[in-house]
Amino acid sequence: MNANPLLGVFLHWLGGLASASFYVPYRRVRGWSWETYWLAGGVVSWIVAPWLLAGLLTSDLLPVLHGVPSSVIFWTYFFGVLWGLGGLTFGLTMRYLGLSLGMAVALGYTAVFGTLVPPIFHGQFGQLLTQRSGVIILVGVGICVLGILFAGAAGISKESELSHEQKLASIQEFNLKLGLGVATFCGIMSSCFAFGLDAGNPIKALTLAHGTSVMWQGLPVLVVVLAGGFTTNFIWCAILNVRNRSYGEYLRIPAGAAARATGEHPRLENPVDAPSTEMALESAARASTRPSITVNYLFSALAGGTWYMQFFFYTMGETQMGRYKFSSWTLHMASIIIFSTLWGIALKEWRGVSRRTKVLVFLTLLTLVGSTVIVGYGNYLAIHP
Repeated sequence: MNANPLLGVFLHWLGGLASASFYVPYRRVRGWSWETYWLAGGVVSWIVAPWLLAGLLTSDLLPVLHGVPSSVIFWTYFFGVLWGLGGLTFGLTMRYLGLSLGMAVALGYTAVFGTLVPPIFHGQFGQLLTQRSGVIILVGVGICVLGILFAGAAGISKESELSHEQKLASIQEFNLKLGLGVATFCGIMSSCFAFGLDAGNPIKALTLAHGTSVMWQGLPVLVVVLAGGFTTNFIWCAILNVRNRSYGEYLRIPAGAAARATGEHPRLENPVDAPSTEMALESAARASTRPSITVNYLFSALAGGTWYMQFFFYTMGETQMGRYKFSSWTLHMASIIIFSTLWGIALKEWRGVSRRTKVLVFLTLLTLVGSTVIVGYGNYLAIHP
């Protein structure tokens, strides 16, 4: 199958939309602690969906995973574990910086490290500088970073303009310095997902040899990487379940859950109890709804399935990018920031800011969209010089 970078960019945009939107169904969960619904959704996103779709769309999944060297499985899984650490601290990033700025900073680090480290590790970076297509791709990566800087400038501008009451209404615990520190750790650890995908290249080669379509070659790799992420998240959620005595919530809506059903989170000292500023907007919607364990599982599963679709589309898009497929990571991260910024606008995080700040938000979107177009064009030139 011939590569098609235009199709690849579109698929990465779909993945970014899925990533930026997955948390919305969690807003309909009532009466459960964060750790309960996060793990319930995570079982779908990290275990059920990867195994189900890889089993349906690829050939000989178990023989392929058994046939690759154990070192390949180990490193692919290990990078998944490290990526899980980044995901856990993502909640703190959202809490202290808000949805738009938090995603921009954390995913900015993730984009740079996840895009450039693999070609540097494989000794391919120098080749990029000698090819016109490679230079254009690097320019696209640089413009993506510029868009991230615009996003950071918009956040700082917002911090300087809003009153204390307005900040609390949008982001109750905004803390720029602490948030940037957490976002740095989160971003670097989260880039390990790209390293895991790169470490899993022998799995892709073997599944192709077993007759899998080129479009689905990345799905068996996701099984291993996401198993590592599940390990990290399962351990943390289990710790919270025991510490907060919330383990019984998997079987019932506990008595006194009405307070949590309003969206209030009395245990905010837990780093990931409130992984998004959307939590602050849930109160009115939840207060009038009676908790149901069946509904909770359905919406958690919907959130988990939506989350998985980001990498389902990612692996499809990667197959269309040609020999510079490492640039897929920039496309994916830029797409997530674009759609998360749009969600931030929809959730009114930028209400009350000046025209200057709004212009910076607009420049964020403009440069990030431009970066995806430029990276896609660079890949097109590599295929059609």
